[in-house]
Amino acid sequence: MKKYLDLLNYVLESGNDRPDRTGTGTRSIFGTQTRYDLSEGFPAVTTKKLFFNSVKAELLWFISGSRDIADLHKMNCHIWDANFDADYWKDKKEFETDAGRVYGVQWRDWKDSEKKSTDQLKQAIEKIKQNPYDRRNIVTAWNPGELDRMVLPPCHLFFQFYVVGRKLCLQMYQRSCDLFLGVPFNIASYSLLLHMVAQVTGYEPGEFIHVMGDAHIYQNHFEQVKEQLKRKPYPLPKLKLNKDIKDIDDFTEEDIVLENYQYHPSIKAPMAV
Repeated sequence: MKKYLDLLNYVLESGNDRPDRTGTGTRSIFGTQTRYDLSEGFPAVTTKKLFFNSVKAELLWFISGSRDIADLHKMNCHIWDANFDADYWKDKKEFETDAGRVYGVQWRDWKDSEKKSTDQLKQAIEKIKQNPYDRRNIVTAWNPGELDRMVLPPCHLFFQFYVVGRKLCLQMYQRSCDLFLGVPFNIASYSLLLHMVAQVTGYEPGEFIHVMGDAHIYQNHFEQVKEQLKRKPYPLPKLKLNKDIKDIDDFTEEDIVLENYQYHPSIKAPMAV
């Protein structure tokens, strides 16, 4: 995870101080890319604890196509609660635990102008199997016509698959990147997604490439970042999936295990909403 730590240090030392939507203030740079070769180990941050159970739960929630945070709560995951309680959403939700047409809904039930549904994730998996060199193999969560029907507009907007030899790669673009709290979670989530899709399509996981727009550190996270940068990383853990799973919809929490994960203690920091 040296690439991630190097980016943290670069933004802390050389970023631009800017106001932001939350009123907290950030230090940021615009436009960066980091690459993670998954053959070297699973890119879980080790200089603080990554809550991998929440990574699994949220990704499975996305894959299911759910918009109901009660489904997250069943997996003991509450990472969406703070955004869900935002005042601007209270009059828009259609039912009590409705997060709107967020990530997973767009992945599995994209609506065109005539309200025709497209399962983008299933379509992408079939393309990998049938036409692996297709340059249009993209899944997008950014639906301009439905942004006001989401509790939070997507931060990670779209991802693209790329086959090279027997390896499957995934590149994701993220418009807004909370480097201290959010980005380690995002790296783990999309690396996990890559492992899962590679397994169900018969490929080996290759590289996860993370393209970031506004990559920022909140100003009330500066001391936490400095503490993290003092710590020496541990070796990367290994990801183990249930090899019997051949359909993306069949994965459960129990089918996903992170082995030999060593980490430094958690560093608490407030989440800006």
